[in-house]
Amino acid sequence: MIVKRRVTEAEVISEFLRNEFYQKEYNRDRDELEEYVIHPDLTNKAQNAVRRALLFRRRGRMWRELPKDTQWYEVEIDEQDLNRIRVFPRAHWRKISNGSFLLSEIVKRIRSAPSARSHPAFSKIHSLRYRLLRDPIDSAVLLIGVDETQPLTILEGNHRLAAAMLVSPQLVHKGFRVLCGLSPKMRQSCWYNTNLPNLWNYLKNRIRNVIDREADVRRALTLAQPRHSASHAFENEIHDAQKAEVKEVVG
Repeated sequence: MIVKRRVTEAEVISEFLRNEFYQKEYNRDRDELEEYVIHPDLTNKAQNAVRRALLFRRRGRMWRELPKDTQWYEVEIDEQDLNRIRVFPRAHWRKISNGSFLLSEIVKRIRSAPSARSHPAFSKIHSLRYRLLRDPIDSAVLLIGVDETQPLTILEGNHRLAAAMLVSPQLVHKGFRVLCGLSPKMRQSCWYNTNLPNLWNYLKNRIRNVIDREADVRRALTLAQPRHSASHAFENEIHDAQKAEVKEVVG
């Protein structure tokens, strides 16, 4: 793995949200907030807060399980890295993994399947494969790990990486922007290390955040709007009074 540069959490959230914004949870937001998502201004703290709230509406439970000290980097992965990248053992990946969650092994199983219809996930991956053959890639995938040498888990981009592997490993190396979050505490995250203590922490966090205040997009938008407070109005009154006084003196 080659570390190209350090990236901010705001940039990672922006890329994650852009990949998710087609989901039905965002149907009512697209007209108003699509510009924030498609053309983000990462120097704008208010915009960053809105994007974070939007992502948390769907992925807050996931993001909270990442260690607080996670540092994010844009990296370049090589063929050796592909042999240590794995999917998280959840949902349909459990059914199609056949005991190994290494991405390379899952891709071998997809290739050997009698047809794309063997499993619904296979059909989706093959559909993405054809799209990747036709259209240029303009997206990022997210990985997490302990450090540059330990196994890496796909946080976001399982289907796209599997589809790219079906086309060519070279497409994985060069086709995607790869953002990788590293922390010496990553083994405490259920997304990286699935064990009973980590899953118990996940459950407690879910209960604690049944009402997710960090996903309050309306509140984030209010903070993002220009200030029109009473203090501003008072300041304007003072300014107008000073102008009138100067005018009277001059007159």
